[in-house]
Amino acid sequence: MNAHLERLSPQPLWRHFRTLCNTPRPSGHEAALVAVLEAWADERGLAHDRDAYGNLRLHKPATPGLETAPSIVLQGHLDMVAQANAEHPHDFTRDPIETYVEDGWLHARHTTLGADNGLGVAAALAVLEDDTLSHGPLEALFTLEEESSMGGALNLDEGWLDGRVLLNLDSEDRGQVYIGCAGGADVVVDAQLPTSRLDDDEVAVRLSLTGLRGGHSGIDIDKGRGNANRLLVRVLRALENVDARLVDYRGGTLRNALPREAFATLALPAEAFEAARARLPELASTLRAELAGVDDGLALALERVPAPEGEALTRDASRLLVAALHAAPCGVERMSVAVPGVVETSNNLGVVSLEAGRFHLCALVRSLRDSAVEDLADRFRALFELIGARVRVEGAYPGWAPDPDSALLAHFRNLHEARLGVDPEVKVIHAGLECGILGAKYPDMAMISFGPLIRGAHSPDERVELASVEEFWGLLRALIEDLARPVR
Repeated sequence: MNAHLERLSPQPLWRHFRTLCNTPRPSGHEAALVAVLEAWADERGLAHDRDAYGNLRLHKPATPGLETAPSIVLQGHLDMVAQANAEHPHDFTRDPIETYVEDGWLHARHTTLGADNGLGVAAALAVLEDDTLSHGPLEALFTLEEESSMGGALNLDEGWLDGRVLLNLDSEDRGQVYIGCAGGADVVVDAQLPTSRLDDDEVAVRLSLTGLRGGHSGIDIDKGRGNANRLLVRVLRALENVDARLVDYRGGTLRNALPREAFATLALPAEAFEAARARLPELASTLRAELAGVDDGLALALERVPAPEGEALTRDASRLLVAALHAAPCGVERMSVAVPGVVETSNNLGVVSLEAGRFHLCALVRSLRDSAVEDLADRFRALFELIGARVRVEGAYPGWAPDPDSALLAHFRNLHEARLGVDPEVKVIHAGLECGILGAKYPDMAMISFGPLIRGAHSPDERVELASVEEFWGLLRALIEDLARPVR
């Protein structure tokens, strides 16, 4: 599948990306791809090893005569976000990603594309097989589970890497270079809430909120897009006056993707159904007006469904839960003063579920300040403990403190201007690049992050601009060669 990829330029990079598209690799299921890459390395005579967690490293010796040049680590993550449109059945553990080209962009059909971070991985592999390139010692580090937990980077063996310079290939903006990123933590909330049988005069209805754009919970958090969980909770609040109570709830699939859809089953008095349905057009109109020009596809629907076999939350439990979700922090919390235009602290209500009285929430808190991550997570704890929930903070990872005076950054900027005629924008990203974690383990390693232009990451709208991939490839090759040249 995806044979057309090998007709794109640069051909070596796209050939490797085809392998990635054809090898399922959602977070936690990277083993098949690791085996493919190890077999490829064996065919080319490249040494490879894994650390205790399973992160993969490939080695290539320096070009003869350049053994003393700075050793470079090319770094990316193997996993991809698994998101598909609701009407499109796709098993990310078995099915390949189907791609197509349109108007100079590469897309996937109804699923995430995996350009994040498949193109960085493909570029590193293409560098390793490029025997025309002059370079110092090279390592390609491919981490696991970046999208789900940062597990690969968090558990990377200290002292394992030899490189002095790390080029992270996981950025998504053309003409930019990143020198800092947010840290973050998962806030996980669980509760067993009281339920009761449906009354004889109650009917079950299904409430659906669909049509939102979604996106990356860090990069897109400041774009004003809708969060399906937050918006559906607003609708639930509005329906409390008809004595609606929750039977079940499902919203969002990943804590680092803005939820595009959310669904709730409600029990309410039969005579209140028409009143509830009559409220919907007004509620939908209000939400669409708030999202106009940013997220225009919102749709609300309410329909009768067969009575469930299980029970609904009690009225008090339903109201308390909806109130807590309504009060929970969501979206941009604070903009940075030190780095104008950059989000400092945010939260994404990523995954919310309710079944048989079992409530579960996974939110992702991000900040350029580790202290702000701790504080916002503690606010969640304080809020949800009021309804008797258990709250834990997991997977915390540090931010990457920017160094604007870095010699590596100066080198990249000079090269970018010489090749493209413009100075790149130097940026700090409100997302969890692995550089913060790796920098804590290897504090003496110089780092920058750059990549091609990717839009819609973490959603089925994900796409990459083909011209930017060619530009990215040229910059990467030139930078590796320049870093190998003796300083004059």
